[in-house]
Amino acid sequence: MSLRPLPGRRSVLRGSLAASAALTLPFAAGAAPALALSGRPRAGWGVQAGDVTTDSGLVWVRSDRPARMIVETAATPSFRDARRRLGPLLGADSDFTGTTRLHGLPAGEQIHYRVLLADPDDPRRTGEPVTGTFRTASATRRDGVRFVWSGDLAGQGWGINPELGGYRIYRAMAALDPDFFLCSGDNVYADGPLAESAPLPGGRTWRNLTTEDKAKVAETLAEFRGNFRYNLLDDNLRRFNAQVPSIVQWDDHEVTNNWYPGEILGDARYTEKDVDMLAARGRRAFSEYFPISTLRRPSGRVHRVQRHGPLLDVFVLDMRTYRDANSPDAQTTGAQGILGREQLEWLKRELARSRAVWKVIAADMPLGLVVPDTTDGELNFEAIAQGDPGAPLGRELQIAELLRFVKHRRITGTVWLTADVHHTSAQHYDPSRAAFKDFAPFWEFVSGPLNAGAFPASALDGTFGPDRVFVKAPATANVSPADGYQFFGEVDIDGDSGELTVRLREQDGTVLFTKVLQPGRVGQ
Repeated sequence: MSLRPLPGRRSVLRGSLAASAALTLPFAAGAAPALALSGRPRAGWGVQAGDVTTDSGLVWVRSDRPARMIVETAATPSFRDARRRLGPLLGADSDFTGTTRLHGLPAGEQIHYRVLLADPDDPRRTGEPVTGTFRTASATRRDGVRFVWSGDLAGQGWGINPELGGYRIYRAMAALDPDFFLCSGDNVYADGPLAESAPLPGGRTWRNLTTEDKAKVAETLAEFRGNFRYNLLDDNLRRFNAQVPSIVQWDDHEVTNNWYPGEILGDARYTEKDVDMLAARGRRAFSEYFPISTLRRPSGRVHRVQRHGPLLDVFVLDMRTYRDANSPDAQTTGAQGILGREQLEWLKRELARSRAVWKVIAADMPLGLVVPDTTDGELNFEAIAQGDPGAPLGRELQIAELLRFVKHRRITGTVWLTADVHHTSAQHYDPSRAAFKDFAPFWEFVSGPLNAGAFPASALDGTFGPDRVFVKAPATANVSPADGYQFFGEVDIDGDSGELTVRLREQDGTVLFTKVLQPGRVGQ
């Protein structure tokens, strides 16, 4: 791997994590831990932390039966002087999942936590604890920030292949010891059944780990939940979750391919044709299987700002829930766009009030890459661009409004990160090349997939003047993870200079492309 030395603050006691990983093997997929106590609740799906700030974080777990969630935190893996917090009762109504919010944590420190599951009728009867760790965001600049991002897991028929070591990319991401992982959507492929095997070029065979819930498209709540459990069968992912907290957003495959509100499916695989009904079930399962702060609020929204100290704010977008219908996207008016009016106004307000050096806009779809939608046999468009290089049309109108706002409010340090298109690339947008010119230059970086089919590079739309300075993509469609083309990105913000470095990496960690951005500029 092409990995640079890590500062001392970032060192993690990997021995303790390796020991805890032995306790996180899903019991549905293999043997129970040697120390598991018979008849007591067990946390066989591991633990996760998410939406970590300078003084708080969320911890997630799933039990195999009704249980009370208990979380203990400490400064060391010995758990000396541990602080205990009672979490929720876990039951069938949440598929035995639950999340506990940790408050009052020290900034910029390694937090060790362990989750115990107690018999709700006898709190003295607890299962074997499962441990994890995360770093809170620093309250000062000096520590810097490092995170990784990608998306698209178990898509196009390529699931967990034990013969290849499962989801290997998580090993390389964990080796960087990032402060957090930004998942840019398509955390599952609820519309993507998995067969036991699939042919590969050269007479080879891909072999999937399979489950009953992955044998068909997800329609019921139980089937959606089963899609999220499937990925947790992979030990690389469970170990990663125990070490690295997440910021998670969703896109289409958490429900069904290219969906939009109000859609009625023509796909013969579905008996439930109402996409709004499927989306409600998919959203519920999504909220149950990830630690996301805003999904616990009455609004239940995915879009949010995650503030990671003075260097970084992450603006997590939801380009799925509020969008207008997929269409030729040539309309000259329209307030709904891809974000919806309310989310767009929220984003403008939050960008204007942000005092962070860098403002990462986490988009689940790219801006200037053309993503067609031929679901119904007609050429519609799924993302923002529609291949017309002229003045903004359709969903581009909303993006033009946002980019104009960023320029005129002189908001510095905006960087766009995304996944979705199953290749990796870097685009620089500049008004000197664009049909629409009332914006400041900016960068967009694309990564993924994590473990899914890889696809050729998307065409560019010239409306906002993109110049693709780097791309790596296969020449043919749906190349399997066995043949490479699996990617993740790294963002490293230096605490002294404030420089932001983006590295686009292959699944083994090899650096393909590097770009260094300077702080304090309206455009780059």
